Amino acid sequence: MLVAASTAKDTLQGLARITEGKPPRVAVYTLGCKLNYADGLSIRKTFEDQGYEPCNFEEGADVYIINTCSVTDKADRKCAKVVRQALRYAPHAQVAVVGCYAQLRPEEIAQIPGVTLVAGTVDKWRLPQLLPEGGTHRVVHRPIQEALNFEPAQSWGDRTRAFLKVQDGCDYPCSYCTIPAARGLSRSDRMDSVVQRARDLVKNGAVEIVLTGVNLGDFGRGKGDRDRSPEGPRQGLDSLVRRLNDEVEVERFRLSSVEPNLLDESLLVALKESPRFVPHFHIPLQSGSDTVLARMRRRYRTELYRDRLNRIIELFPEASIGADVMVGFPGETEEEFMACKNFLDSLPLAYLHVFSYSERPGTDAMAMGASVSMEQRAKRNQDLTRWSLERERDFALGFRGRTLSVLFENEAYAGSNGSPSTMRGYTPNYLRVEAVYDPLWAGSTVPVYLDKLLPGQTEIRWSGTILA
Repeated sequence: MLVAASTAKDTLQGLARITEGKPPRVAVYTLGCKLNYADGLSIRKTFEDQGYEPCNFEEGADVYIINTCSVTDKADRKCAKVVRQALRYAPHAQVAVVGCYAQLRPEEIAQIPGVTLVAGTVDKWRLPQLLPEGGTHRVVHRPIQEALNFEPAQSWGDRTRAFLKVQDGCDYPCSYCTIPAARGLSRSDRMDSVVQRARDLVKNGAVEIVLTGVNLGDFGRGKGDRDRSPEGPRQGLDSLVRRLNDEVEVERFRLSSVEPNLLDESLLVALKESPRFVPHFHIPLQSGSDTVLARMRRRYRTELYRDRLNRIIELFPEASIGADVMVGFPGETEEEFMACKNFLDSLPLAYLHVFSYSERPGTDAMAMGASVSMEQRAKRNQDLTRWSLERERDFALGFRGRTLSVLFENEAYAGSNGSPSTMRGYTPNYLRVEAVYDPLWAGSTVPVYLDKLLPGQTEIRWSGTILA
């Protein structure tokens, strides 16, 4: 139910009184993906435009924004924990919960002690106007069918690697997924707008721009795009790649996740022709068993997936290719899991993101029954996680003794046992690299000689020597 809201000016004045004339402060905590991260920072920007001062979570804000995910039940549970932590830092703060979980289960969130505002997908962009006053609570929720407009978002303030949202929503009816119900139809930004926003990020210091979306490969061609502009042909992600390459002076572009059925030849050729787009691909698989893919209602089978990866390696021999894999989907037998593992063995993958299936209310998968036990899900997850670490190590070892361009972040990491501080960054094909901290090269790209592999429990990282 949408309730009458106070004005942003009234809220701002009320909080200014609380902070004794100082600007009220706002902090954001984001759960979930990089798309959520871009959304969260852009929501914070709506507060900054009203005079709020951004601060770190632990510094004690007047307003906390909890930007939620709902891909797993773990993400749902974390929401209440973050709310409690915020109120420890600032007991009198207002706490606004937004995002996918807020769209799907608003009344459930409203029962969390300390939450003062719950806003769904349509209304999360106008939080300053919706904050309640006088200790009241408010739930602002509209049907997801009203989420028709594309709302731009980007990671404001990142000086090296920026995330640029260009697409939102999804038209795919995967049986386990709540995203269409939480974010609505697939819809995209206008191409001219994307180009201008990318230019603005470069002016603000971005060295690499990562294009993000719920279903990035559907850029310009989703049902939401067709509904808004039914006439004439629509340009897709391949056209956007070419325009960004030609019109935006940035060192690197990177694509986030692209569905295998949408990673077609025209897109791959556009990427090959661009010196700015890096050879790194993240392509969801979910399962290497065709029978499981059918139950998941995925729009491809293993043959197409293999063909896409083989074509990528033909065009980009040193590409890093990663995949999402889900284990424990309802009815997944030991034979189907082994089929998945055998399929993975045959692919030129560099790493995996492994997820255990999580029951999501309202999805068709919930009604399939024959659930896999939690113990079996955990075992299969551990099995593929070990597989991923071994594959990541093998891929990294192929570059020993090479000199590659590395974009270092600005942060310095303290050394241990008297060793010097270090800085970390990525090669174009997503190898993690560490070198002795040098303020001259922090936030910049520089050639680095890869001389020592630093294996870890969860990731593989190179130690390198800067050659500039």
